[in-house]
Amino acid sequence: MPVHGPLPPSLAKEISMPEQTIRSRASLGGHPLHPMMIHFPVAALFGLVASDLGYLLSGDPFWARASLWLSGVGAFGGWIASGAGLVDLFTVRRIRRLVTGWCHAILAVMMLSLASLNWLQRYLATEYIFPWGLYLSALTALLIVLTAWLGGRLVYEHAVGVDVEG
Repeated sequence: MPVHGPLPPSLAKEISMPEQTIRSRASLGGHPLHPMMIHFPVAALFGLVASDLGYLLSGDPFWARASLWLSGVGAFGGWIASGAGLVDLFTVRRIRRLVTGWCHAILAVMMLSLASLNWLQRYLATEYIFPWGLYLSALTALLIVLTAWLGGRLVYEHAVGVDVEG
């Protein structure tokens, strides 16, 4: 159920909602860009684990090509999406003061660096899909889970980019 108007103080305290939201500077029509842009790269990088396993189990070159494309979409799309997140991190003082925001950003950079390395090794030579490509894909997926959890904390605990005021 959408919230219309400010929350009563008793309800805000009960659901641990911050008194004020933190508005995104990288937004379109009031909607933050970063959360809108991360879905495709995340889906591609999770799908990469499945396509790597498909290649490992079948040896079919289709899965190697699919892995190359998924790793590229995940890495490049992730860097583009991270640009909007970095705009908010560096231009919104209240976000910069949040340890959760910095941890989210640092893990995201680590994860995207691994995803980029994974794409690069696949682009240069497909024989690296197993075992190193699969290891990098699995580690990237694990870092996505941790990064997404911290991103959820930014939204649900600190109301970053949430419009509850009206």
